Amino acid sequence: MPSGLKYLLTRLAGSLVTMLIGTMVVFFVMKLAPGDPALVVLGDFATPESIAAFNAKHGLDAPLMVQYLNWLGGLARLDFGDSLSVSSGEDIAALLMFRLPNTLFIGIYAILIAVLLSLVLGTLAAVNRGNAIDTGATSLAVLGVSMPDFWFGYMLILGLSIGLGLFPSYGFAPPSESVLGALHSGFLPALAIAAPMAAVFTRTLRTALIENLDREHVTVAKALGHPPRFRFLHHVFRNSVIPFIVVIGLQVRYLLGGVVIIERIFGINGVGSLMVEAAFARDYFVVQACAVVFLAIVLAVNYIVDLICIMLDPRRAR
Repeated sequence: MPSGLKYLLTRLAGSLVTMLIGTMVVFFVMKLAPGDPALVVLGDFATPESIAAFNAKHGLDAPLMVQYLNWLGGLARLDFGDSLSVSSGEDIAALLMFRLPNTLFIGIYAILIAVLLSLVLGTLAAVNRGNAIDTGATSLAVLGVSMPDFWFGYMLILGLSIGLGLFPSYGFAPPSESVLGALHSGFLPALAIAAPMAAVFTRTLRTALIENLDREHVTVAKALGHPPRFRFLHHVFRNSVIPFIVVIGLQVRYLLGGVVIIERIFGINGVGSLMVEAAFARDYFVVQACAVVFLAIVLAVNYIVDLICIMLDPRRAR
């Protein structure tokens, strides 16, 4: 078996094991959370008989391990169960399918903004290291890391929405209705999430570029008469891409955490806001489903990052 394929299969098996462990953590942590779903749905004055009937209907009266195995079997069939209180009786999979595209759009939008900003700032900082441009770019990166995304979101609302009226301060046009509308209404939330990530990407790219600028093969290429642009693209930037891509994959988990907060601030009907609503409503089935979806996205992105890195440098699979 080729080493690359063996490595990818090993990583896939590891991702599946991590997913299994993650489902156990999510399920049992939710069971430890305070509150009784039956009382949330039926009210504080519900009779013991009605509570018992509710628990029996939703399988909440079975032993915990049986409940977990039943839930895990449903996940394998993409059956997340029914909502208890957020949208009583509605299929959770339908809720996720309605809201997930909005979350994915904002997340991808934020990553694209962060990548574009970091490519410009990181490259300028590395090429002009030690001068004012480098100082300015690195200072912006430090500022970006220091700013909480929710605080930056409120500042964007005050400045670009309320102050200048360029973007809406609340609400989101789904991409299924209008892509241009989604790009316009989603710019502020995407930028609020992208700023801290762009700062991390910029510092990583700058460090990698400076390290490769001083390599011997770059000096040899210069001595052979290769033009500066060719040397930078083929000998410097190409060798700096892998750590840059790895950091992008690692930041996805923080992106999803930011999405949960930013969706609430900007009124976006996404999985993050659904998770918060379900947590307040003690709708444990919905919270569990949202957490599993986020975990699956993180693992999928990390696996794709591994695949891209192996394509760029097959030696990583050895």
